[in-house]
Amino acid sequence: MSINRKVILYIAMSLDGFIAKSDGDISFLSQVEQEGEDYGYSTFTETVDTIILGRKTYDKLLSMGFDAYYGDRSVFVLTRSPHSAIDKITFYSGSLSELISSLKGQPGKHIYCDGGAETVNRLLQDKLLDELIISIIPILLGDGVRLFGKSFPGQKLQLVSSKSFEKGLVQLHYIRV
Repeated sequence: MSINRKVILYIAMSLDGFIAKSDGDISFLSQVEQEGEDYGYSTFTETVDTIILGRKTYDKLLSMGFDAYYGDRSVFVLTRSPHSAIDKITFYSGSLSELISSLKGQPGKHIYCDGGAETVNRLLQDKLLDELIISIIPILLGDGVRLFGKSFPGQKLQLVSSKSFEKGLVQLHYIRV
């Protein structure tokens, strides 16, 4: 187990920067589905043991039937309304900076940010994202839930890798420098 834990965003968005349509619909992601291809997701998830995500993202996953989506990993659902824990799922309404600092101070694997946009932007505001792995879906949605908001400090990134796939998905992996 490494003590040098990183917070890593792993997410997909449209070419014009949206992670969902205005009504929360994410069906556009299915256009890149291909049997036997998970775009590195299973390899990535082997490197994490903790997941943070916003309440809206958590609720969306539940509505899609992904109630056991995270296996035995610790999950922190960021919410404004405190709620009792469910198994390994903690509903967290405290300081995100304090949570990240606490998690990074504990031994373990990396910390996976699974979205959504509010959570990503809160992490960016405090410069808490160490890496970003963004899969670009070859579609222009025109409107929706924008991944990156407007109110966070500029941050320099270094490209680690870029990969293109048969269905047109392009995956970019950056580290914050």
